[in-house]
Amino acid sequence: MTEYILVVDDDQSLCETIEMDLKRHGYKILWTTSGKDAIAVIKKNDFDCILLDLFLDDTDGIDLCRRIVDNRPDVPVIAMTAFGSMDMAISAIRAGVFDFINKPIDFELLRIHINRALKHRSLNEKIKILTNELEGSRRFDTLHGDSPVMQKLYDQVSRISDTDMTVLITGESGTGKELVARAIHSHSRRVRGPFIAISCPALPDALLESELFGHEKGAFTDAQSPRRGILSQAHEGTVFLDEIGDLPLSLQPKLLRALETRLIRPLGGSREIPFDARIIAATNHDLESAVEKGHFRKDLFYRINVIRVQIAPLREREKDPLILAQYFVALFAKQTGKHVTGFTETVAEKLLDYSWPGNVRELRNTIERAVALTRYDKIILNDLPDYIRNYQKKNFEVGGVNINNLLTLSEIVHRYIQHVLEKTGDNKTLAAQILGIDRKTLYRKLSQENKSLRS
Repeated sequence: MTEYILVVDDDQSLCETIEMDLKRHGYKILWTTSGKDAIAVIKKNDFDCILLDLFLDDTDGIDLCRRIVDNRPDVPVIAMTAFGSMDMAISAIRAGVFDFINKPIDFELLRIHINRALKHRSLNEKIKILTNELEGSRRFDTLHGDSPVMQKLYDQVSRISDTDMTVLITGESGTGKELVARAIHSHSRRVRGPFIAISCPALPDALLESELFGHEKGAFTDAQSPRRGILSQAHEGTVFLDEIGDLPLSLQPKLLRALETRLIRPLGGSREIPFDARIIAATNHDLESAVEKGHFRKDLFYRINVIRVQIAPLREREKDPLILAQYFVALFAKQTGKHVTGFTETVAEKLLDYSWPGNVRELRNTIERAVALTRYDKIILNDLPDYIRNYQKKNFEVGGVNINNLLTLSEIVHRYIQHVLEKTGDNKTLAAQILGIDRKTLYRKLSQENKSLRS
């Protein structure tokens, strides 16, 4: 779309020169030498940017700027002047001027200022749209986002919630695997029962076994009284086994037998006790690779991998970082009692450009910190951590041609492998056959990709 620019200057020859230069670079131009006519022109046309001389023969430029901003606050105004002072600059900023350029005009510099103003307007429009969309954005309990991958996730969760099948949730750290597990539980017929979560690597082996299966009095030194394990405590509810890939090999056979028989034997106990709890497991590891290496039992993997739910990393969720950021701003502003309503367009740009290796968890922590630090009603760039503020999205050119959207050979291979895995329902054996490679080669490629994503 061609950007439409208005030039307001009482020097007709300058207006014509600006028009000639900007038209050559693809802009549509309208100019007027009358400040009095400018407001009428603005009301009749939808401009993307306005170039305004602050010293007009028939109108006070500062007052005209104020009237333009009052009528079209969404359109950035670039002030042009050959006479500058600090007082005038302050007055112009208060009137709503977005940027300044000095006369005589450096046309290359003018185009840079215009591009910056247009980008500012575009980001402001995007923030407004996303803010409006937030209330109406599709969500599933505490899950937020409108990207296609999230809509697919919502549909999958809604279809599997009202079953008792075991679910394996996979995805990078920080993507919200426990939130998905809770959403499944809250929409299931077990919603009146408890939801109990446990992190497998967070406890020593002996204590983890006791937490899962319970123990009898005297089973070990500190066992002063009997205790029910979480599989028993979650009667008619859901047990969430987080990071099951880190479950010790010594406990895996006991968990497998419990899942198959629906019976548990507490530590130190002599009898088995039935339990009725749905199992949802999660991992950020490649369990197929762990099975191949002997780090995870194949039979247990098959038992928990009845339904697979894959959560996409935040970097693949299009505009979701801004939707989530706006949600977190509202959440933490309410918690802290601060009047923070959103973030500036430069912050929005950084949030969209940043790769978010820590995913939603990292974004949440970033916004929580920013809300706590900001002194304004909007989060500004200085409220962000240095590593995000200084992050530069990589742009590549070869022979003057932008190649950001062209793929490397390794990326093509990666995408095709993911496509085949999706079409085969994540069946690694079948995918390897289709790809014409053996399973070990496929596992090695996937492992290499996981390492490159973490590096």
